[in-house]
Amino acid sequence: MLGALSRDVPLTPSADDARQWAQDELAKAIYNNEPTLLERLLDWLGSLWRELMSWNQSVGPVVLPLVVLAVVLLLVGAGLLIGGPVRRRRLRRQGASAVVLDGDERTAKALRAAAEAAAGAEDFSLAVLERFRAIVRSLDERVVLEDRPGRTAHEAATEAGHGLPDCAADLLTVARTFDAVCYGDLHAERGDYDRVVAVDEQVAAARPVRLAGIDAEQPTDVEPATGPEPAPAAAQHHEAGQR
Repeated sequence: MLGALSRDVPLTPSADDARQWAQDELAKAIYNNEPTLLERLLDWLGSLWRELMSWNQSVGPVVLPLVVLAVVLLLVGAGLLIGGPVRRRRLRRQGASAVVLDGDERTAKALRAAAEAAAGAEDFSLAVLERFRAIVRSLDERVVLEDRPGRTAHEAATEAGHGLPDCAADLLTVARTFDAVCYGDLHAERGDYDRVVAVDEQVAAARPVRLAGIDAEQPTDVEPATGPEPAPAAAQHHEAGQR
């Protein structure tokens, strides 16, 4: 009987226990009157809309469309600013390569001059891009590559390596540097530019073993870009006849 009565009588908590129980109870969601994040966002948008409407009424009906247009332009600008690097990183992860000469009609000489000017201004990223374009343009001019739009750096290096096998590995290396600069993965320095210049000079001095549009089995005998031009066949026959 006494045990039953003692169980029915509630215990008297201490002051600390009572304070803790009260805090736990008040922390429950039913006592939380703070607005949620969504509610705060909707409230802010509502107040912004009311502000715009008040401006529209006080200044005239022209203001609201202009404000809306400005907000849209800001959102588009932010999307381009954020989306550009994200897209480049996504393409880089997919192993994409950048186009080298997309509509650029400059000669190899002009591209080299542009590269030297950029290097003189210590803009080595631009200098690397222009010098690699000069390499590809020089290969077009020598018919080691067939001139076609849309060719990427990796494609140009791979195709040029068939005609200049001794330069194949170095061409691929500088093509990767070109892509890294294009996609923002590399801020080029003097050493990067010097390596591209060295490959350009190596390619210019190399004798191609095949030309664009010629089968691999068909031999070619082409002088290096810096070497003298071969004498015309008619002149050679004329000199042989005189001897």
